[in-house]
Amino acid sequence: MIFAGIVKTSLIDYPGKIATVLFTPGCNFNCFFCHNRRLIEDIDEILDMTEIEEFLLKRQGLIDGVVITGGEPTLHSDLIPYFIKLKSMGYFTKLDSNGSNPEVILKCIESNAVDYYAIDYKAPSSKYYAIARGDSSFQKVQETINILITNHQLFEVRTTVIPQLSLPDLIQMSEELPVVPKYVLNPYKVPINYLECDQEQINVPPYSEKQIAEFAETLKLYQPNVVLLF
Repeated sequence: MIFAGIVKTSLIDYPGKIATVLFTPGCNFNCFFCHNRRLIEDIDEILDMTEIEEFLLKRQGLIDGVVITGGEPTLHSDLIPYFIKLKSMGYFTKLDSNGSNPEVILKCIESNAVDYYAIDYKAPSSKYYAIARGDSSFQKVQETINILITNHQLFEVRTTVIPQLSLPDLIQMSEELPVVPKYVLNPYKVPINYLECDQEQINVPPYSEKQIAEFAETLKLYQPNVVLLF
């Protein structure tokens, strides 16, 4: 595996667990609101794998789990063997993904490599490519979510409530999804790094926490397991 970033201790990235978060470089999407853009196009350094593994060995019993996020981790061919290695060390494992590679998610399930999944859900089907760009496909994300449901996996779906999404958009998204065990609404925060061509979109004022909370109450009519992450 190749990692370009690490958070050694996190209380928020793995529900109910203390976790280390590892960031893979590279992504097949190109969202204007991405907060990890340096992992896509300006990778400062690749972390030393020996140092990472020495750290994880020392933290056995102190850290509950390891989260692999990105970028998009499913682009890396050795993702599953590395997850299996982490589990052999006694760690719970979590994968953050944009949901674009349902075949990799199925292999993770078949290998019993991942204990918990978080799948990003960017936009309603009619706006998916316009917002996620790159090689994004609403159909593949929906297939990924259906695979997780069919195989009785522990997972959540996450949407960043960017100002370009209206309440009708969010309702459409909630209707397009099957009922999921946990639907997380994240507030939009202006990214530090962004493309110059996206300046106009970046400048649109974000929704307030109160507005998002009001959206959530409406969305519970369609997705009863909505939660807010403020």
